Amino acid sequence: MKSHTEYLTFNTQKREEFVRITDEVASAVAKSGVKEGFALVSAMHITAAVYVNDWEEGLIEDISEWLHGLAPKKNYRHHRTGEDNGEAHLKNLVMHHQVILPITDGELDLGPWQQVFYAEFDGRRRKRVIIKILGE
Repeated sequence: MKSHTEYLTFNTQKREEFVRITDEVASAVAKSGVKEGFALVSAMHITAAVYVNDWEEGLIEDISEWLHGLAPKKNYRHHRTGEDNGEAHLKNLVMHHQVILPITDGELDLGPWQQVFYAEFDGRRRKRVIIKILGE
């Protein structure tokens, strides 16, 4: 079995951003030499997420609006610690922090509209994503 690890680094300009990372994940798969296996893509922060969906601006805006409805900005108990990112933690719980993607014949095996995204909910500082590839 082979394994390969890469890290992506983000320093978003806004507090909330959605960044398409499909090409970076596909590049890591190609470098890994794995022909059959899986790629784990995981946000290494509890105020960010990794997800798979369509790359369509209206949908991304809909996702953002939906998340703001589920976890609006307000005075969360978490803010008593001196933080101001309670809603970012809740958005992470809804969107999840990682995905597992299939690798077939040495390539990401995504559906016709599927893309991989990094979602940042507490940005403007350095954050990372790990890509861990395992297979043969």
